[in-house]
Amino acid sequence: MSEQSPAEDTRERYADALPEYAERVLEAAERIPPGRVMTYGDVSEWLEEGGPRQVGRVMALYGGAVPWWRVVRADGVLLPGHELRALAHYRAEGTPLKEPGRNTEGHLPRLDMTRARWDGGAGAEGHI
Repeated sequence: MSEQSPAEDTRERYADALPEYAERVLEAAERIPPGRVMTYGDVSEWLEEGGPRQVGRVMALYGGAVPWWRVVRADGVLLPGHELRALAHYRAEGTPLKEPGRNTEGHLPRLDMTRARWDGGAGAEGHI
């Protein structure tokens, strides 16, 4: 998600202008349950189209209208430039985190990908 992400109502306002792939990516992001995440690659595999970079591009351009913090890097590192906003969402939703160790004092936690990752299974009715 870039600093120039569209406003929350952008998706509805420009729905006709969104490319079909972008619409599918955003719908996938909306289906991820609170407290769970999918990687960019997971989303592309789930959609059976595109790749992690394409998903990342869609999220950067249009992701402000969906729970963008639930589509993440595979290494669990918080989205650069949006770490504190994402961290607030993760804590509010109870997303599993790995707190920084003693040697990384002052650093931000990472997502606990083993526990937080969602496979698109339960609750994915009407798979896109």
